[in-house]
Amino acid sequence: MSEKFEIRREVVVPGTPEQIWAAISAETAGWMFPSPLEIPADGSSPDSPIIATWEPPRELAIHMQGPDGWFNNLEYVVEARDESTAVVRYVHAGVFAEDWDNQYDGASKHTDFYLHSLGQYVRYFAGKPVTYVSAEGPESSSSPQAMGTLRSALGITSGTAVGDATSVEVPGIGTVDAIVDYINDWFIGLRTEDALLRFYGRNAFGGTVDAAHHLFAEGADGGSATTAWQAWLDGVFA
Repeated sequence: MSEKFEIRREVVVPGTPEQIWAAISAETAGWMFPSPLEIPADGSSPDSPIIATWEPPRELAIHMQGPDGWFNNLEYVVEARDESTAVVRYVHAGVFAEDWDNQYDGASKHTDFYLHSLGQYVRYFAGKPVTYVSAEGPESSSSPQAMGTLRSALGITSGTAVGDATSVEVPGIGTVDAIVDYINDWFIGLRTEDALLRFYGRNAFGGTVDAAHHLFAEGADGGSATTAWQAWLDGVFA
């Protein structure tokens, strides 16, 4: 039996409403994942039936409908707080068909991580061309101990905190020097000079430990980066 859910957040993001609007509308690959929307070059509303509200730079609403009462709605309201920050009010509402508690828990925790990554993107990389790469962990990364294994591979210990430095060797890429910008039991975020590296402990929600990275280096090769990070992730959980 399907059941409705709603997730609400209010966060302060370092940036102008215009920068944040660009991030949530056209630049989602820089902090979350690529959007299926094709945004016109002039910034006008996409020709898409799922756009419910398009009021730059203040309000964006995406409403998706399906059979049997299914829906998935995303809404953002952006308000300037001062000259360098803005408040983002976010609502995600929809329907889970089964395993409601686990799906809600996972969606809620993912929301916090994505909104944090939004802030990191706007602060450090706003407007830069991005190459998005992702890799799924092997079945062995679905175990309860998998995030501990990942932390060790990333050089993260029980005493590591946000702001600490770490480094990891990735064959095919080399030494990756990074700052820890997010860490809890479910997610790890690393920031380098030209990337946001994101690791998702979806083993806690019935999945695997996955990676999705946002590369801002000029000329980044998405194919080789995907191959390298996939091999690294497979090796960590071999």
